[in-house]
Amino acid sequence: MCVVWRKIDPISGLNRRNHILLEGNMKPNLSMKLNGLWVVALVALMSFATLNTASAKSLYNSSLFGTAVEGYDVVAYFTEGKPVEGNSDHVAEWKGSKWQFASAENKALFEADPEKYAPQYGGYCAWAVSQGYTASIVPEAWKIVDGKLYLNYSKGVQNTWQQDIPGNIKLANNNWPKISKDFDE
Repeated sequence: MCVVWRKIDPISGLNRRNHILLEGNMKPNLSMKLNGLWVVALVALMSFATLNTASAKSLYNSSLFGTAVEGYDVVAYFTEGKPVEGNSDHVAEWKGSKWQFASAENKALFEADPEKYAPQYGGYCAWAVSQGYTASIVPEAWKIVDGKLYLNYSKGVQNTWQQDIPGNIKLANNNWPKISKDFDE
């Protein structure tokens, strides 16, 4: 018996097939079946989350709960030089997403000039956009270049992106208009 599943490779974006070959007449035991049920449940939940977020078609990448940048304070990247979790007591709505801030002061700075602090490419992974598609981000994979905030899928992807920052920004700047046309503003 052979169990097959598909996985998207985060760097290449390619669909990868993975196999487990069960020896001889080996049959899946209860533990394997329960693991399979967990996978089905997780896929169903992620599908719902993706459909829910995609149906909103917000220009800015939002979590399942509608918060931009996974609820992190985008102003803090500029003022503190690090990712800082936002607080639900300090929320601004802009371009279809909820933006959380660590302080009322950071919220006020954002509201005065959101374009200055909002991440590039709708808050999607800068490297993915340079390759012609979107991907989610982790708040810890970030860089400010020429006064603009860029986020990436992971620290590993960020390292790839940083090997040619000007070239990747140029590619992403060319790709973003085509990608973003499917989003509402």
